[in-house]
Amino acid sequence: MPKEHRPRHGSMGFSPRKRSESPVPHFSSWPEHDGTPKVQGFAGYKAGMTHAMIVDYRPTSTTSGQEVQVPVTVVEVPPMKVAGVRVYRQTHEGLKAVAEVWAAKLDSALRRVFPIPKDYEPDAAWKEVDAVTIDEVRLITYTQPALVTGVPKTKPELMENRVGGGTIEDRLAYARALIGRDIAVTDFCKEGSMVDVAAITKGKGWQGHHTRWGTKLLSHKNSKHRRNIGTLGNFQPGYVRPTVPQGGQTGYHQRTEYNKRVLKVGANGEEVTTDGGFLHYGQVRNPYILLHGSIPGPAKRLIRLRDSTRGGYVKLEKPPEITYISRESKQGA
Repeated sequence: MPKEHRPRHGSMGFSPRKRSESPVPHFSSWPEHDGTPKVQGFAGYKAGMTHAMIVDYRPTSTTSGQEVQVPVTVVEVPPMKVAGVRVYRQTHEGLKAVAEVWAAKLDSALRRVFPIPKDYEPDAAWKEVDAVTIDEVRLITYTQPALVTGVPKTKPELMENRVGGGTIEDRLAYARALIGRDIAVTDFCKEGSMVDVAAITKGKGWQGHHTRWGTKLLSHKNSKHRRNIGTLGNFQPGYVRPTVPQGGQTGYHQRTEYNKRVLKVGANGEEVTTDGGFLHYGQVRNPYILLHGSIPGPAKRLIRLRDSTRGGYVKLEKPPEITYISRESKQGA
């Protein structure tokens, strides 16, 4: 008999498809940065999507140099605050935290995240930081959702962002100067730069195997049902293998998208807020960035940004030229 073969449905590279442990996405690696020290990550909140007219900046595109319509995502990026500095040493088991220094005074909003000690001396903690034994410097930053009217929460999200560029001494001096201060999105990126975007996708709850894996419906001649899986595998081994498509949690997974172009960095959210506000979000009242294309997650979802690790092949010497940003109402779309 001929051997029956078909390509499998769905990638096993994302298995097990469980719910994300945290609504705050994480980065497991950071790119190297040449130049003066800078923070290599930032965070914001997804407001929604619209479209814009730009002059095509891609040199190999068939519409290069012409005005084209592109989909854009609006991310509201209020200033982040630096709560402390954490330093690492490279060991044979990976990075190991060796010391951390917190700000002398922390916002009361952080009490919702962890207990704040009453008596803390940053100067004593800085004495334990030895630049000779340090290989990595990161800022302990947190968001300020109280500034965002579209997100109904006040509990800040705490995360680490790497400091890259210069020597270790330069990075420590840069980080020390930022403790307790605000950092803006302009300290992280500029118009035309490439970033990686990590977010938690839209949750869809428990779904069957056809929806979850995209398998084929059975023939209409099948007995009684068409949405069965057909077979769960061989008799031996005596268990169902994890490669068999089955129902389960769908969505609310962390996904990272690479090489997203920052088309615009703005300070006034009214420039991009659509008539009537973005669906399920409302008005953008803080600084914002426009990203080319779509990104994971629904509106209000926390979005983390990072310097591009793979690097785009198109290096822009000047910001993209935007001729029009649609502010038409999305209420009836």
